[in-house]
This record gives sequence, C-alpha cells and structure tokens, in this order.
Amino acid sequence: MAVVPAPLLALAPRMTEWRHRIHAWPELGFEEERTAALVAQVLGGLGLEVHAGLGGTGVVAVIDSGKPGLSIGLRADMDALPMDEHNDLPYRSQRPGVAHTCGHDGHTSALLGTAEYLVAHPPASGRVVLIFQPAEEGGRGAIKMVEDGLFERWPCDEVYAFHNMPLLGTGRASVRTGATLQSLAVFEIGIEGVGGHAAAPHKATDPLQVAARLAVDIGAIVGRHIDPMEAALINVGKLQAGTTHNIIPSTASLSGTIRALSKDVHEEMLGRLHALCEGHARISGCTIDLQIPHSCPPCVNAPEQAALAAQALGDVLGAENVETDRRAYPFSDDFSYMLEQWPGAYLFLGMDSAMCHHPTFRFDDHLLPVAASVFARIVQRRLG
Repeated sequence: MAVVPAPLLALAPRMTEWRHRIHAWPELGFEEERTAALVAQVLGGLGLEVHAGLGGTGVVAVIDSGKPGLSIGLRADMDALPMDEHNDLPYRSQRPGVAHTCGHDGHTSALLGTAEYLVAHPPASGRVVLIFQPAEEGGRGAIKMVEDGLFERWPCDEVYAFHNMPLLGTGRASVRTGATLQSLAVFEIGIEGVGGHAAAPHKATDPLQVAARLAVDIGAIVGRHIDPMEAALINVGKLQAGTTHNIIPSTASLSGTIRALSKDVHEEMLGRLHALCEGHARISGCTIDLQIPHSCPPCVNAPEQAALAAQALGDVLGAENVETDRRAYPFSDDFSYMLEQWPGAYLFLGMDSAMCHHPTFRFDDHLLPVAASVFARIVQRRLG
C-alpha cells in the first residue's frame, strides 16, 4: 500500500480530471498549445508566475521558499503520439491519428498535482523549478528548452523526471545509478543513381542494389565493430525504392535508429554509418546523403541523486518494492540533455497496462497521487 499524504490523496480527483482533459485532446510535439494553456491556467491559479513559450510550447514556473538552498528541477513531458487509440473510454482521444499512448498526460497531471501540493506545503529552503516540456517523442523538446535559455534563467542543482513502466507492474518502482536509458539517433539515407530498363542494367546506376547492400552492412556494424560487452542496437526500419518490376529506379532511401548505453559507443556507430555511406558512394557511383534529424545521448543517473530518488520511492512504496539493480531499459528520452547539464535521476513507476506506444495502452489514474508523492518526497528530503 502506497503511503500518500492526505492532501495529495485529496488532490487525486483534480489530477484525474486534468489527465482526462489532456487525454481527450492529445497534441503532437511542438503543437501542445491546448495542453500548455491548461498547465499555465492551473499554475497561474496557484499564484505562480508562469513562463510560457519556452522551446516552443514549454512552460516553466518556480516555487521559491525565499530562503537560500538548492534549486530542484522537476520535469514532465506533454506530447502525444501519431497513432490511433483503441480504448473504449469516455475520455478517449477525440483526434484521429493522435493519442496519449505513452502516458505523458499522466506525467503532466502528476507534476501539476505536485505543484499544488508544494504551494500549500512549501519547501523550507531553496526552490523548485517546474518544467513542462514539449516534444519528447523524437522532437528534441528538451534541447530546444535548453537552447532557449531554460537553465540560464532557472539554474538547477539537480533535475528529476519519472516515467510510467508497465514492465514493472503496480506498486513497483525502479531507479539505478549510471546509464538507465539508451541513446537514440534517427538516421535517414537518400540514394540517387541513374534509372533505366531492367534489361539494360549496365546503362543504369542502380540505387536499389546499393540500398540493399547498405541495409545488410548497417546491420553488421554492431556485430563487427562494437565491443560485444557493450549494449548497442542498430536497426533499419524502412527501405523504399522502385515502382514496378522492369524499371531500375533512380532513387532509394533507408531510415532507422541507433541506440547505445554509452555516448562513446553511440558516436562510434554514427562514425561507422558515415564511413559505410561514403564507401558505397565511391564504389557504386551513386550519390548518398546521410542525415541525422534527431539524436540524444543516453540518460545517465548521478549516484547521489539516484540514491535520493530510491529513498523517496521507498518512502512512498516501501523499500522492498524499489529495484536499484535492474538493468537499463532499451528505450530513450531526451531528458538526457537535462541530465547532461545537471546531476539528477530518471525513475520508473510501475503499473498494469499494455506497453507504452500500444494502441490499448492506458495510464492508471491511481498512479497520479503516487507519482506526485514521490516528487514531493524528493523535494522534502532535499529542501526540508
């Protein structure tokens, strides 16, 4: 049984209402106008000064004790995914092709609940920086906020974030020291050759053959160039070329992802990918253009802050329900950019649901006061 302060239990219906409103009107990265407006309205109603439009649609507010002390950053992501929801709910997504199937509506609502609780029960020292981030889903929202002056305007000594985790199950949690989520790089490769008749391939420069060979060679990068003791993934998810059986196309394209737990391994794979593209271009005579539209480093938890997060999780869920030695997850989150700026921790709260990004994923509303309690305990343990 989770230990949730009575005031946060009393706030649970309001957090649930906020989540259902956000869930019914999901918005993609950098389009979170309606969600950001709700966040700003709630924070403004608490008497906080609201700073909107950071990094596009990000929102920031500060709860300041007025006394010297640490500055603690708490972050929640606000964006939805470009997919349909397959849940029969009264508050299901009202926007075809857009849905909160990762739980960011719950993350946002839990941080709003934390804000209301901390306004009524302010820290004894220091301040809390509330960060509502746009575009976590591959949209570079965190780095946009950082580039827009987030930490110049509101320096933090530590930063924390959480994510729901169906792999853990209800009442469980995990946080670990070191790399806890993998890096992510999205690659897009465009290949331009010379098309022609399939009966005269010697008069063409076939980009489809190059794309096929590249796809095989890319898959071998991890197995032949990366230390087998390192965690690393590279995947080609799309290969497109051609229109019919007897035409050699003039263009082809591939795209995929790179993931690693080490920033050095991440950079090694990117370097190998560049070398492959350059080599195939020289051999084939095709023009090959490699683009990396999105890249973020691994999420790396600092030892002191990970230990503090584990204590806060134990305060709420019981130490026996907190895993601190669980292996890192193969997912990614651009909160890593904030962890590169300040020491902090990314933690996971279990719940029962289909996995994130599945059309039947469903955030558990009972997790809202639990998550808010964990955030509050982090603040209380740090700031009194």
